[in-house]
Amino acid sequence: MRSRPWAPAFPTLFGAPPSTVATAPGRVNLLGEHTDYNLGWVLPTAIPQRTQVELRLHSPEQRRVRVSSSAAPLDDPQVSEYRLGHETPTHRWLDYVQGVTQILQREGVALPGLDLRITSDVPLGSGLSSSAALLVALFRALKQALALSLSDVAIARLCQRVENDFVGAPVGILDPMACGLCQPGQALFLDTRDLSYQTVPLPSAVELVVIHSGIVHSHGRDANHTTDEPVADYRVRRGECEQAAALLGCTSLRQLQEDRTADARIAALPAPLAARVRHVRSENDRVLQAVALLQKNTLSDEDLHALAGLFAASHRSQSEDYQVSLPAIDVLVALSGSDPGIVPGAARLTGGGFGGSIVALARSGHGFAAAARIAAAYQNATGHPATILVPQAAFDPKTGEQP
Repeated sequence: MRSRPWAPAFPTLFGAPPSTVATAPGRVNLLGEHTDYNLGWVLPTAIPQRTQVELRLHSPEQRRVRVSSSAAPLDDPQVSEYRLGHETPTHRWLDYVQGVTQILQREGVALPGLDLRITSDVPLGSGLSSSAALLVALFRALKQALALSLSDVAIARLCQRVENDFVGAPVGILDPMACGLCQPGQALFLDTRDLSYQTVPLPSAVELVVIHSGIVHSHGRDANHTTDEPVADYRVRRGECEQAAALLGCTSLRQLQEDRTADARIAALPAPLAARVRHVRSENDRVLQAVALLQKNTLSDEDLHALAGLFAASHRSQSEDYQVSLPAIDVLVALSGSDPGIVPGAARLTGGGFGGSIVALARSGHGFAAAARIAAAYQNATGHPATILVPQAAFDPKTGEQP
């Protein structure tokens, strides 16, 4: 279904200006795919695209929540409405808002009625955390409006509960932590077992390229998806990891990270469980190796090629061992890794998989030109329209043209 190309201003929708405005960025995961719900390590960074929430509180006795979203399908009403205390899953976009108000009330927060206007340029189903950006922005707006005492980590935990318990998406903690804590130009090195984290600078010798494949995914129960769309088998992958951990006598696959004596027991697991474990363990290793490289003051060409090798190995593992890639995504990654503007091989699927986006490392100053070549070649090869998300196109102020 198509979304609205624009959204009326808040006063037009609700008759008065908002009292609170909050935003949160989307994120791209550099390495550490499907490791977060296995209590491993991840390495995301922020992207320029953001979600904005404008909010106005009603009087305490009013219980009505009115919401307008630029991402709502065209056949949805311009303003959707529900009553506090009567949140009911609809398997549509409004569930994210309903989940937030329900969980805050269960936490003892006295909510008045609300008017909300949501706008976003984080593409839906792109693997760039559009849902987490919405949730973090909404919690931030409510924190500000109601003077709630919520840390970034507390907000991330609440966001995960909304997705798991109300929306029905069994996602890990990566996305809301990333959308709440990532900053441009830095990567967030996060241990999802204890939520300890540190920032590491991205090297100046490279710039990120993020391209949406034109194939959307869904990790939740989405009534808008039809049978011919690629709907993520996310629950199956998570269930396989849990099954493997149980067979190996572990509470999570993280426990196996330093236990190399478990190799024989892992190899003896029934298919495809051994391959799933192999991906998780090797992906954790790749995150740790990448952080060691990024923590150097200056990266040599050898270091950049080593980082590119980690990207390439990550994609192979996602495609072969974890089986979350698609043929068209493999084409997009191959075209990216062989483009002259990209550090050789430095391209991989990012996000949950079954569609979405790829991330690549371009040599500094070559990102947009490389992305344009890759997007054109990909569309010619697969027929899928690609969208360049990072770097964003620059315009010459004299000519108004892209570079």
